[in-house]
Amino acid sequence: MTESKGSTNQNSQSKISTVLKNGIKNSSESSDDIKSNSIGHKQSNGSTQCKLISSSPADRDFEKRNSPSSHSLFTIIIQIDIVAWSCFLIAFLFRVYLIGYPSNIVFDELHYGKFVSLYLKGIFYFDSQPPLGKQLIAAAGYLAGYDGSNAFMEIGGSYGDNVPLKALRFVPILFGSLLVPVIYHLILELGFSNKTAALGALFIILDNALLTQSRFILMDSILIFWSMCGLWAFLKFRKQPLLHTSWFGWLFLSSTFLSCAFCVKFVGLYTFGVALFVALYDLWWSLPNKSIPTRKLWYQSLVYVISFLIWPLAIYFSIFYLHLSILTRAGPHDNIMTSAFQASLEGGLASITKGQPLEIVHGSQITLRHTHGRTCWLHSHAPVYPVKYSDGRGSSHQQQVTCYSFKDVNNWWIVKRSNLDDLTVSEPRDRIKHGDIIQLAHGMTSRLLNSHDVAAPLSPQHQEVSCYIDYNISMPAQNLWRIELINKDETNGYWHTIRSRVRLIHVDSSQALKFSGKLLPDWGFNQHEVVTDRLLNQDDTIWNVEEHRYTKLSDQKERERDMVDAEFVPLAPTQLSFWEKMKELQYKMISFDQENIPDHMFACDSPIDWLFLTKGIAYWIDPNSNAQIYLIGNPFLWLFSLFSIFSYLLIGSFYLLRRRRKLFDITESDWTSFVNIGLVCVSGYFLNFLPHFFIEKTLFLHHYLPSLIFQILILVTLLEHLSIWLSKSFFGIVVIPILAIAVYFFKILLPFSYGNASMSAEEINQLSLMKTWNFLIHK
Repeated sequence: MTESKGSTNQNSQSKISTVLKNGIKNSSESSDDIKSNSIGHKQSNGSTQCKLISSSPADRDFEKRNSPSSHSLFTIIIQIDIVAWSCFLIAFLFRVYLIGYPSNIVFDELHYGKFVSLYLKGIFYFDSQPPLGKQLIAAAGYLAGYDGSNAFMEIGGSYGDNVPLKALRFVPILFGSLLVPVIYHLILELGFSNKTAALGALFIILDNALLTQSRFILMDSILIFWSMCGLWAFLKFRKQPLLHTSWFGWLFLSSTFLSCAFCVKFVGLYTFGVALFVALYDLWWSLPNKSIPTRKLWYQSLVYVISFLIWPLAIYFSIFYLHLSILTRAGPHDNIMTSAFQASLEGGLASITKGQPLEIVHGSQITLRHTHGRTCWLHSHAPVYPVKYSDGRGSSHQQQVTCYSFKDVNNWWIVKRSNLDDLTVSEPRDRIKHGDIIQLAHGMTSRLLNSHDVAAPLSPQHQEVSCYIDYNISMPAQNLWRIELINKDETNGYWHTIRSRVRLIHVDSSQALKFSGKLLPDWGFNQHEVVTDRLLNQDDTIWNVEEHRYTKLSDQKERERDMVDAEFVPLAPTQLSFWEKMKELQYKMISFDQENIPDHMFACDSPIDWLFLTKGIAYWIDPNSNAQIYLIGNPFLWLFSLFSIFSYLLIGSFYLLRRRRKLFDITESDWTSFVNIGLVCVSGYFLNFLPHFFIEKTLFLHHYLPSLIFQILILVTLLEHLSIWLSKSFFGIVVIPILAIAVYFFKILLPFSYGNASMSAEEINQLSLMKTWNFLIHK
């Protein structure tokens, strides 16, 4: 909404003028006028004034005839940017074409479609990424009448007749199409012309990877849309008067859009970081301005804290509140969560632990679950450690103790006092509390949990853990353990099932029982190693009792028989608050390595592979022909825009050196536009690209798409900037062949976006522009 000073009512009558202006520009307008309209601000008395310059006499006449002063109390002026909407329509038609084809599961539709189905059933699922994107698609499925009954078993599997496939795919298609006009307006806000904005929008349309990724039930088009929307709103915010209503409004919108981006995928934080970086840059350069009162700078800083920290967290927590409110039933991913979390779900662990005693006492039969990280239970079995390990070190040759990832009778242990031999529960019950010394007898072998000064099998820096066997040699038992309850205040200092988080401290060595995470070889049945560690305060030393019953039989043989015959369906559901669930879920999302898929044939070896488009991803192939969907970008756009990044850095270095010598080669307006490229586009590119070098996960081509958007922005804006040096006609002369080449490569690779063209092996090989493009070919 643009406020015109000339429309002030002289009689102080209140008038409201709502101007929805997307800026139809005449193609003959001058470059300076365009920049004035796009940047349109200057510093005056420490604030920012917005100035709108009409692009043509016809437009100025239109504004004059439709100004608020020439009409009655309310005037609404609507202008439609035909270029932006035309680009949207073209993008939408490309994306919506063959929306229901193939009627098979394409690549990660396997995962996201399954998540949508679980949403509609209210069944809990675990994903290492935030849920907003899945919620939007689930909402579309709900409105289309989908009941979530499709199984989503394998890539290439057929969708059932009950799946509203077009409705589910429409959400990414819509967001991918809306991205195009957003890019158009973002370029305008950077201070560049309509021609440059249109070229940027066309390049987004002409990239095959962006087209393919937005046609299926995938998250990237939703992520990128929110990110670019946030940046566009942020650029609008930069042009508003400091602490003006419009300043607050655009900042609020920007923060909301950017928060939605990282609520789809955590990588949205990188673009959020771009806005934060530019905001701090502006604030830093405002500090020397004495015309801005110090009070205003403090207010500005406070608003930044609210907008870039408090408000995004509020959105993030709200989305997870909705997430956990919907997913209340137990499902296939429960075992990733702690016992307490599982027991809070309908039909989950509460059904398994129904009726079991609450307090751990002398004589309790328990299973001890590793609380954080990998799901497994403290386990032992009759086989012993080998006399010597593969590296030549000797072992204790005692009974093995491991951590086993499945329910098993050998996971049961009996809690006992060291001065009592009878394992049955007596009255009054001898409750175990924080600081008590106990022994743990293995249920099936009756041997006691032990540790001693012998190096662990795979972690020689730690002590081995075993069940003690008396070989009549000089190796006495060291089988006493001290109970350390981490959350003792919640249970009045007593050890409880499920809720109590416990560390078992080996008395003789003062080390804690720990899950090391290492996989034992065949002699250990490929189960996980258990050790003791001097470092007590770590997550892998925390355990909790999951299943619990009281020992009633004193005879060992009868007790073992009872354990074998006992049901593994032996309390009421645990009530966890939203914050308790939220804390655990965030921990699991950060620590659980769900995105690391070793040796995937379509994974990239390094982020460097993305730059040169050396490898794509096979999404789907027709079982009866070579028709296939393959994620690959437009090679011309990828390489040409990559060259523009290095060009910008070289030109920028040249400018800085010249300006250091007080030589100013371009106007301040052009310099401001050039700096905007660096502040927003170049920083956005590197903030989205460089972190992938430091994150341990499997790299796929679609991870580069947010960086690609910034790469294209750099290309088109730099082309206009170069026209300052070469000639005014440079832009038009260069754009036509660039567009032609981009269209050519887009067209020849288009069959891989739709998967509807049956091709021979020879035709596919001809389209393999790089040897590393591993298209699928039927023999």
